[in-house]
Amino acid sequence: MSKARFAVLLFALILAAAPALALDSTIYNGIDLWTTRGDGSTFADFAAHPIPAGFFCASSAAFTGRIPMQGVPLATSVPGAMGRTDTIVQRLDDASFNRQGVAYTRLQVRAMTFVGIAPVQTACGAFNASLTLDGEQPITRMQIVRENAKGGRFYAPISVNVKISFTPVGRPAAEPLEIRKSVKFPPLPNQRWSSVLAQSHPQLKGFVLVDTDGDHVPDTYLPGISNFGVGQLRPRSQNKLYEQALLDCHMSDCGDHCVQ
Repeated sequence: MSKARFAVLLFALILAAAPALALDSTIYNGIDLWTTRGDGSTFADFAAHPIPAGFFCASSAAFTGRIPMQGVPLATSVPGAMGRTDTIVQRLDDASFNRQGVAYTRLQVRAMTFVGIAPVQTACGAFNASLTLDGEQPITRMQIVRENAKGGRFYAPISVNVKISFTPVGRPAAEPLEIRKSVKFPPLPNQRWSSVLAQSHPQLKGFVLVDTDGDHVPDTYLPGISNFGVGQLRPRSQNKLYEQALLDCHMSDCGDHCVQ
């Protein structure tokens, strides 16, 4: 075989193999980074399950109000490595696609830190509210659907055990009052994922030391991001670079928890 013919054959083989090489058959375990808007769309609502009378002080009435929340950037061993991320969800298993382009993995929330946008006003004075994870977290099941080489859709119900703490304004050293809740976020339809987004945080490819209990001190090593990114890319305008556009929300009696 001549060198020229061999080169043409080799080039043809490379072209034939390129789509297969670009298409990962497995989504590897890793973490997804969420940032919560502070525009009032995320809140703790106590209308259905009031805080009991006497909680804030002996004379306090039952609290049935809504507390708007905003995310607090998580502390990491490398300051600023995760930007404004306030919530981390971990995909616990590698997920291999079947012939229908569907894969499954398990999910667990590993970090979540919110604070109230404004103090909570009560007959006993004002209180600053904060929300963190509370102990061991439930595990749910996630379905990932591939639609093309760049990504597709996913369905991810999420459950969390949280602790909401109330600290009197002006008395940061005071013992906080605490309420514990279990919250379920049902999956929303047409949530998107992109393998391209996973390339946007090269500093998070390895293990990352993160604050998981809300005390602002990194305490747990978590795996970095993999070949899965929550959200999708959309054109900023014609003939310009793509930008990340994330808006994936979960809804519950604690309000909307959104990724933006």
